[in-house]
Amino acid sequence: MKEKLIVALDVSTREEALRLAEQLWDKVGAFKVGMQLYNSVGPDIVKDIQALGGKVFVDLKFHDIPNTVSQASRIITGKGAFMFTLHASGGKEMMEKSALAVQETAAEMKITNPIVLAITVLTSISQEVFQNEVGIQRPIEDQVVEWAKLAQNSGIDGVVASPKEISAIRKACGPDFVIVTPGIRPLWAASNDQKRIMTPKEAVQLGATYLVVGRPITAQEKPGEAAQKIVAEMEEGIHA
Repeated sequence: MKEKLIVALDVSTREEALRLAEQLWDKVGAFKVGMQLYNSVGPDIVKDIQALGGKVFVDLKFHDIPNTVSQASRIITGKGAFMFTLHASGGKEMMEKSALAVQETAAEMKITNPIVLAITVLTSISQEVFQNEVGIQRPIEDQVVEWAKLAQNSGIDGVVASPKEISAIRKACGPDFVIVTPGIRPLWAASNDQKRIMTPKEAVQLGATYLVVGRPITAQEKPGEAAQKIVAEMEEGIHA
């Protein structure tokens, strides 16, 4: 079950990131390197974490014209990323070209394809914000499912979505489609800026493929123990 747990390294220094990776590499499945860390210390952090034995989920949320995103996808694939993200709202052509770029690059380099994930609706966005600020009037769940189906039809492996949408995505996209869920908060942790949240046990029961957890692990005095507590909660979800 620990392979399903991804720790978000939302820190700003190489030292902090590697300290956490050293403490956690054998207790979790992968580490998420997002914009904060990647832009603070540069792309070498990916190889630094890999050197410690950790798999890396590069979460830069590519969203640009198809050629730009497909070229960025080639670069991230070449770095041996375990996963990376692009925005479903970038459209079918952008996603198709990126999926093809990944396949070609991995074949050329004789490496395993990274899992390519489409971002749907960020977990910090509420229904009110989605309608009044983003300007999309349909329910978030309906839009997430539409983007998930578009991603699947474009050759993308899965999506990043709130745990609230897991069941609807599973129903629409089948058992093999990858669902990565941030917004995971054990009962003993604060929700922080996440709005659409769920416990690890609930998310696993609903069929999440991977869970992303940041502060409930990284902000603890003993991150390793916090990770093990969350893995235990996930195992409860499987056996419930």
